[in-house]
Amino acid sequence: MTTLFIATANGHKVQEIRALLGSDHVVLSQRDTEVRLEPEETGSTFAENAGIKSVTWASYLAMDECGLGADFVLADDSGLEVDALGGAPGVHSARFAALDDGRKGNSPDAENNAKLMRLLSAVPEGGRTARFRCVLALTPVTPGLTPDALADATRCFDGACEGRIATGAVGQGGFGYDPLFVPDGYPASFAELGEAVKNQLSHRAKALAKLRSYLDPRPSGPTR
Repeated sequence: MTTLFIATANGHKVQEIRALLGSDHVVLSQRDTEVRLEPEETGSTFAENAGIKSVTWASYLAMDECGLGADFVLADDSGLEVDALGGAPGVHSARFAALDDGRKGNSPDAENNAKLMRLLSAVPEGGRTARFRCVLALTPVTPGLTPDALADATRCFDGACEGRIATGAVGQGGFGYDPLFVPDGYPASFAELGEAVKNQLSHRAKALAKLRSYLDPRPSGPTR
């Protein structure tokens, strides 16, 4: 059974990943250790930022000082891309509002959502197309490898969910921009659809499906 260490303390993400990967894998996270590594996400893409996090944690776990016994580190970087805003907030999704005054760290969801609504206030419904995008970086926990070698050994898996931004927040579930995002083919926001439906549609679900296929390849059929 593969043990994955998720490089996040976000309980929502950990819960979603556990549900989507199923019981075939042991899923640990930063909540299972007192160590707090906070690598600076200096990348310009989701893949670069996910790789920064996964390599940083894999380098640490390879020293086995915390005894978690992880086989891989899995790091997620994801966000919202709004076409009318040129793809913003993108990699800045979690700290979208904080960019306005130079605050460090992430912004509260309510502030990020309020900024998005303000920027789209004059954009008609037909121009509010958007997508959630996710990139997962999977790095093996291998003692003796340099960070550069770990980066070379890292595999990335991506997923996207197309939709549009509603004119107001609806629903009490989910987190982040979920109350504003309506996926294509559905009349309700992510915050209204519930976890079971969201876990079938989401950008993270699609990336995790690719990851699961990589970790659990189906046995080949008989040779003829």
